[in-house]
Amino acid sequence: MKFKVSAELAYEVKAPSTLILNVHALRTARQTVLQEELLIDPYIKAEELPSTNGENRFVRLDITEPGEFSIKYEATVDNYYEIKDYRSFQEVPVSRFDPAVLTYLNPSRYCQSDKLYRLANNTFGQINNSYSQVVAVTEWIHKNVEYLSGFSNSETSAYDTVTQQAGVCRDFAHLGIALCRALTIPARYFTGYAYKLIPADFHACFEAYIGGEWILFDATKLAPLNGLVKIATGRDAADAAIASIFGDVYCNYVKADCQMVEDEPFNPIYYTKSVFDGVTYL
Repeated sequence: MKFKVSAELAYEVKAPSTLILNVHALRTARQTVLQEELLIDPYIKAEELPSTNGENRFVRLDITEPGEFSIKYEATVDNYYEIKDYRSFQEVPVSRFDPAVLTYLNPSRYCQSDKLYRLANNTFGQINNSYSQVVAVTEWIHKNVEYLSGFSNSETSAYDTVTQQAGVCRDFAHLGIALCRALTIPARYFTGYAYKLIPADFHACFEAYIGGEWILFDATKLAPLNGLVKIATGRDAADAAIASIFGDVYCNYVKADCQMVEDEPFNPIYYTKSVFDGVTYL
C-alpha cells in the first residue's frame, strides 16, 4: 500500500542555532521509502545523523545567520501490514528478551510506569494474555481519557493524563506506554504520518512488544492502523520529537499530510473488542 507523505515547516531564527529535524519516513523491513526530497529555502546544509538503533532519521541543520527559512519534505512510501491472531501466541519471558528491548520496560520522562503500577495491575492484571492486556489498556484509555486538541503541553506526562483525564494523541500514547510497562510489557512511542486523520497532522501512538514482535496500538482511534507511516520510535516523545531546537528559533508554521498514491480499495483496520474475556476481534 503506497502513501505520499509531506511535511512543511517554517522558522524564524534570531541568532546562530542548531535544529534537529525528525520528519523523514523511516526505512524498515515493512516500510520502503521509494522516493523522497527535502527542500530548504534559503539553502542550508543538512546532515543526516546515523541512528544507532535504526529508530529515527535525524537531520541536523546548523544555521549561522538570523532570518527566516522554510522546510518541505515529500516522500512516497510503500507499507506492508499483516493481521495476526495473538490470542494464543507463545509468551516470551523477560529472560529471553533481546537486550535492546529491555530499555522499554523502564520508566521514562513522560511514562512513569512506576507510579502507575497499582492502577495497571488492579485494572488489567487479571487478564492472562499480554496481547489482550494491551488491547484492554487501549480500550480503557479511549473510554476514560477525553481527546481535547491543545489541552496539554510539553510537560504533560502519563501520570498527569490519568489525573486530568484529557489530552492529545501524544498523551494517549504516553499513558498506553506507561501502563504496558507497569504490566511488564515493553512499549515504545511511535510518531508518524496518518492517512484519514482529521485535521491532517503528525500523529502519535505506541507499539507493544508481544510474542517477540512490535505490535502497533492507537488509543485515540483517530486514524486506521494500516494508514500510518512511521517516522520514528523511542522511549517517549523526548526521543522522537519532530524538531529539537538549540538556540533562538521560533516555529511559525507546521503542516503534515498523508495521502494514498494508488486508486485502490482501502479497508481500514482498527482494534475492536470483546476485551476482558481475553478475545479481541479485528
